[in-house]
Amino acid sequence: MKSYRIGSGAGYSGDRIDPAQDLAERGELDALVFECLAERTIALAQLRRAQDPLQGYDPLLKERMRAVLPACVKRRITVITNMGAANPLAAGDAVLQVARELGLSRLRVAVVTGDDVLPWMREHDVPLLDSDQTVRSLDGRLISANAYLGADALLSALQSGADVVITGRVADPALFLAPLMQHFGWKADDWQRMGQGIVVGHLLECAAQVSGGYIADPGYVDVPELAEVGFPLAEVSADGQIVITKLAGTGGRIDRLTCTAQLLYELEDPSRYLQPDVVADFSAVRLTEQGRDRVRVEGATGHPRPHSLKVTLGYRDGYIGEGQISYAGPGARARGELALAVLKRRLQRLGLDALEHRAELIGVNAMHGPALGADREPYEVRVRLAVRTATRAQAEEVGREVEAMYLNGPAGGGGVTQSVREVVAAASALIPRDAVGPECHILEL
Repeated sequence: MKSYRIGSGAGYSGDRIDPAQDLAERGELDALVFECLAERTIALAQLRRAQDPLQGYDPLLKERMRAVLPACVKRRITVITNMGAANPLAAGDAVLQVARELGLSRLRVAVVTGDDVLPWMREHDVPLLDSDQTVRSLDGRLISANAYLGADALLSALQSGADVVITGRVADPALFLAPLMQHFGWKADDWQRMGQGIVVGHLLECAAQVSGGYIADPGYVDVPELAEVGFPLAEVSADGQIVITKLAGTGGRIDRLTCTAQLLYELEDPSRYLQPDVVADFSAVRLTEQGRDRVRVEGATGHPRPHSLKVTLGYRDGYIGEGQISYAGPGARARGELALAVLKRRLQRLGLDALEHRAELIGVNAMHGPALGADREPYEVRVRLAVRTATRAQAEEVGREVEAMYLNGPAGGGGVTQSVREVVAAASALIPRDAVGPECHILEL
């Protein structure tokens, strides 16, 4: 059986679109995966859905589909994505709308639901991970609760012959594992192949992060043509052998260094990478360069899957009020420090000084604190004050105080910006598998 070619079309919600279009048109792919959910993405999507019940899916869903659907339908490439976010069914309808706009004569979309467990979480008080609190501590503030589904939840959608599979929350690597299981007939308890499938997903899930993006450091790690970095793809054989590569003519690099960096990304224990489908073991993974931009990956395995599923909970956690102002020229740092001193007194006057806050000079100490910037005398600095508050009104006061530095602060301040944003925080919990019931809905032109 020939290798199955699976490409990464996105590594996060706002990722570039043109590399995915290039993969669809030139990649000779069997599947193209768009991984677009971060920890708080669904909570933010739920807020959009609350304002408009037809929203709640990824804002770039339609634009991505316009770019890749013509090539994918023509070449019979299956599109798999979690861009359904908080509203997978509405996302499915949106894909059909795009297909009509493009003049496609037929399209089958399979929508996988069941990850939304908010009603269950409101009825059951379970401990929060990495906390001494329980879900009850979030009463009145909870926005969303979504379980990480596994590849098994996607199999019926793939078996339906769908051109596009849309999900909400699914474990990132599972988006890549599922089509491999369906295509090759891998069994869910074949732990070695499950482990290899998870390593495929883990290496591809962040798109350009494995093909040179985010590793460039001129003079130390040079990445050619970074502006045209190509998204990666994997060639996978029936026995689980893997080659990670990218399209000829694209920028970036794929080698042992980039693959090692991505392999270790968010990996706490290489021998126990907990996933809904398998406890993957990457401790014996070997990476071998097989030529330019080709890396062979072998040695991953796995152990029986966990008994529970992880749930990410999104909840309201106050507001952040922020203001910034710039100072330049001789004495810029001294004027910036004076501005911070004045703002500190103003926070005391407002009764906000005890709240969590940051007061810093961007260009001097914003990244690593005062120690590393102690002896620097920059030509320009930017004052930044940010305060986490309980109310929007308090947050608005922060920005107003920074703006007041125009006429009530050191000389030469300019370029003031101020903002207020609601804080949507994330917590995690574990729930039993039987609390989740995935369903597959077929939509067609």
